[in-house]
Amino acid sequence: MGRGSGAAPVSPGLALEAAVLALLAAAAALPSPAAGVNVTAVLLAFPNFADFARLLASTPVAGELAGRSSLTLLAVPNANLPQSPSAFAAGAGADIADVLRYHVLLEYLSPSDLARLPASGKLVTTLFQTTGRAPSDLGAVNLTAGTNSTVVVRSPAPSPGSNATVLGAVTAVPYNLSVLAVGGLIVPSGFDLAASESRPAPPVNITRVLTDARGFNVAASMLQASGVASEFEADEHGAGITVFVPTDDAFAGLPATDRLQSLPAERKAIVLRFHVLHSYYPLGSLESIVNPVQPTLATEYTEAGRFTLNITRVNGSIAIDTGVVQASITRTVFDQNPVSVFAVSKVLLPKEMFSRGDSDSTTMAPPSAAMAPGNAGNEQTPPTRLSSPPDLHGEDSESSAALTTAKGASWWCIGLMYLQLHLLLSLV
Repeated sequence: MGRGSGAAPVSPGLALEAAVLALLAAAAALPSPAAGVNVTAVLLAFPNFADFARLLASTPVAGELAGRSSLTLLAVPNANLPQSPSAFAAGAGADIADVLRYHVLLEYLSPSDLARLPASGKLVTTLFQTTGRAPSDLGAVNLTAGTNSTVVVRSPAPSPGSNATVLGAVTAVPYNLSVLAVGGLIVPSGFDLAASESRPAPPVNITRVLTDARGFNVAASMLQASGVASEFEADEHGAGITVFVPTDDAFAGLPATDRLQSLPAERKAIVLRFHVLHSYYPLGSLESIVNPVQPTLATEYTEAGRFTLNITRVNGSIAIDTGVVQASITRTVFDQNPVSVFAVSKVLLPKEMFSRGDSDSTTMAPPSAAMAPGNAGNEQTPPTRLSSPPDLHGEDSESSAALTTAKGASWWCIGLMYLQLHLLLSLV
């Protein structure tokens, strides 16, 4: 019998292999899970939220959001932020980083989701709940529908707490990040909001700021060990302070010859004070500073005109010149009146204690000869014989030959005059 014209039968093994390949191809075609979004970068496109973006960047919260997705950020416009958010949070007994975590909802909510809220409201967990510092469910917020289709964000606790109204949607990266504007900072229940109205703002803990910002371990440990950090907090009142903090990379880049870490404690403290201006300068004020030569806290411990910094603009960035090294500001670490903290690219070494070597390395300035030990009362004995340098010996030979020639010419003139006198006498 002849073979039929139908397709050849496929073995069960080949059919299974084809099915697996089809499933793999379908999986590859599916979109990958949403990666974390750079929240501060998203906010930079909206100048009205620039202050809130800087506040996020000054705390560890921005880094914590980098690896997360499906978030809703409750952002506060510039005009609705307290004049000093950190002082507002601290006055209520809270940490500004935890307050910001309370503004991060661990769920993607679009405006249409808000329009469908149930009458009882919707409880949403925040990033603050994940810290373990929120008792019970006080790390969550309750979204409830208000009058005129408004939505109010408040703590689920029965005790009074702060709340804010949703002003509208700002932007969204669908199903990854939704940014909603709210009318003010929201503090979790359990903090003393009434006290924040009358309590004076506590001093900013510079060491804590550096520890939270990361990348400043060396500076934070030096400030803590030296006790200088407590001086900074005392100097925050009045005109405030501006602190230039070298990064860990800046300390690592110091040449071994500078011997900074081996300085006595009191001289090391001078170097740390040399990094601080006794006035509050936000970044914009530094960019337009009138007098480039600025005294530091180290100046106050010595005398006027010493231990000063020269602050100018070079190629569009702020340059800080010590007379030994020139550093630049790399980023703002903290900026809330009366304290600003800036990261700098190099350790600021005062010329009064250090000097620049021939190879652009930084070394300790040697003491002057008059101050060198063992020199007091010793007088230098002058050399007993002077000799001309070797390169001048040829000139001495030429001078001697010229002198010999001049003497011969003088004797020849004297002889000629004698003959003329003799002839005159013979004629007489």
